[in-house]
Amino acid sequence: MKEYVQIFDTTLRDGEQVPGCKLGTNQKVEIAKELEQLGVNVIEAGFPISSPGDFEAVQQIASTIKGTTICALSRAVDKDIQCAGEALKHAVNGRIHTGIGTSDFHIFQKLNSTRENILERGIRAVKLARNLAPEVEFYAEDAGRTDNKFLAQVVEKMIHAGATIINIPDTTGYCLPHQYGEKIKYLMDHVPNMDKAILSTHCHNDLGLATANSIAGIQAGARQIECTINGVGERAGNTSLEEVVMILKQHQDIQLHTSIQTERLTHLSRIVESEMNMQVQRNKAIVGRNAFAHSSGIHQDGVIKSRETYEIIDPKEVGAGSTQIILTARSGRAAIKYRAKLLHVDLSKDQLEEVYHRFLEIADRENQIDDLQLKELLNNVIVCQAQ
Repeated sequence: MKEYVQIFDTTLRDGEQVPGCKLGTNQKVEIAKELEQLGVNVIEAGFPISSPGDFEAVQQIASTIKGTTICALSRAVDKDIQCAGEALKHAVNGRIHTGIGTSDFHIFQKLNSTRENILERGIRAVKLARNLAPEVEFYAEDAGRTDNKFLAQVVEKMIHAGATIINIPDTTGYCLPHQYGEKIKYLMDHVPNMDKAILSTHCHNDLGLATANSIAGIQAGARQIECTINGVGERAGNTSLEEVVMILKQHQDIQLHTSIQTERLTHLSRIVESEMNMQVQRNKAIVGRNAFAHSSGIHQDGVIKSRETYEIIDPKEVGAGSTQIILTARSGRAAIKYRAKLLHVDLSKDQLEEVYHRFLEIADRENQIDDLQLKELLNNVIVCQAQ
């Protein structure tokens, strides 16, 4: 029997916190529509108390999107929670996401407080939120560096207060995968009312481990992943939605699934890239422009014979078109023959040899040989041999 992991997208909230990536209300609504079509379970639409523009965006998204849960962020502050509840008033499925720092760094240095006071503030926040939205999610900020015994106490009390989703953020991207997985397992094993809520992963990429930590978290028992398109987000970014989704799709042995329509991933990646003006690195997993491009002769020969030799994902699965055979100085005869055939030219063995040697002379001077250059080369060789 399939067991599903919820995909909680925070591109419009945490993802938008990148300097220079501010989105207008109309842009947010359009991306929210795309996220709904993609199949995400929850859209975190914004932080309503932060600005009138964010309040308006959350309100419009809540009024527009009907098939996906719409979530609004708040601190464990009454006016934040009330503002979030007001912004979500017209949501078919609304969720208030409230919380507070739980690590000693946050409690003693940032908040100048005590563990007892943090528990009291958290309980008050959850109880208030519970009266303003159908669902309440509680985040234990900097859970990655929070003592596990105290974290378990926090989780137990917030579930008792009415939270049905508990977010365990690795806010600073500090944890190693085994540490984060062990933290989730500890909570699963030591929180007596854990069966009344689900744990959520929210991992940052400061050490490049956000995706690995999220997978470790769900393997240990979490059933919601908080992530963003293209991995956009504060500092080094968040868990990349497309990465965790395709990991679960490829590794059937994990036996966890999502509702994501994966063939829409590349399309939405390009929209977010354009709207946020934040270029996706070419070698980005799944959606990078080089993700299904091959320029090494050895790789090209293998892929031409059988795509699976060097591609574990069919590019069509993620809406990326087809495998690309890129002609460079590292390409071999198989790649030239393949690309020539795409131009409707069938080369004989002798012609291929001649084209290959001329190709190398050009390729050593050029970064990449395009179709126009290849066509000219093919014509020159065929004409010369005909004379």
